[in-house]
Amino acid sequence: MKTIGIFANCNKPSAPRILRHLNDRTGKHGLRLMVTEPAVSFLPRAASVTPKELIRRIDFLLVLGGDGTMLSAIRLLQGRDIPVLGVNLGSLGFLTSVAQQDLDHALDCLVRGRFTTIRRTLADCLVRRSSKIISRYRALNDVVINRGASSRIITLNLLVNDEEVSSYMADGLIISTPTGSTGHSLSAGGPILLPESRSLIVNLICPHTLSTRPLVIPDGKRITVVVAKSAGDLLLSVDGQVGEPLRPGDRIEVRRSARQARFIHLPHYSYFAVLRQKLHWRGSTLA
Repeated sequence: MKTIGIFANCNKPSAPRILRHLNDRTGKHGLRLMVTEPAVSFLPRAASVTPKELIRRIDFLLVLGGDGTMLSAIRLLQGRDIPVLGVNLGSLGFLTSVAQQDLDHALDCLVRGRFTTIRRTLADCLVRRSSKIISRYRALNDVVINRGASSRIITLNLLVNDEEVSSYMADGLIISTPTGSTGHSLSAGGPILLPESRSLIVNLICPHTLSTRPLVIPDGKRITVVVAKSAGDLLLSVDGQVGEPLRPGDRIEVRRSARQARFIHLPHYSYFAVLRQKLHWRGSTLA
């Protein structure tokens, strides 16, 4: 009997209804459920456990929400090799591959083993201050350095494997994984990478020179950003959810993690179909 962990954003309007339906359908499929608060009130069949117990005892993690919920779920797993399936209860849903109306089909595929898994790059990030490591993070999407509420531009020095690349005056800088290439980096004019690409993107936010362009860097290299000048607030943001203030002289180091995230995809999943749908690609039409 398979054990499925449930990670849900209960603030989504449809979440209570979907969770109750999930409670009924998993019983018919003979699946065990484990869940943390607050979703347990909608899943009477599920065992209520702590987050640490959840990630130790499940075979799959079913995530109900939007992309933000998926990012939180991946952080909860702490790099454990547990397959994750996202059910989209939000709007955009790049990371959640199953529409809520297809939940029954998804459960049937899980029971029958009719799915594939794709490993996605995670990026490890550490912050050095006065040669001491003061914090560590792991990102599925991106690591962003930005000026926060300040109107002052900042100066950042970029190095790759300790080799100087350039010094940039900008509003900020994004280091993105292939998964995150359709997020903040795309909004800043960056390229889209296929999820299985072995690269990281370095992209500037509003650089103060027109010659600056995004860099695609092999993910086996170490990317270092040094805060050279900052007259106002400066923030480090990881996946848009965690982070901390930065100071001049801080060094932010990013490299591919030894851990990966494992996403479940159902039969006939197509990343290009996702791009066409989410980005409203229609192609050219004749007049």
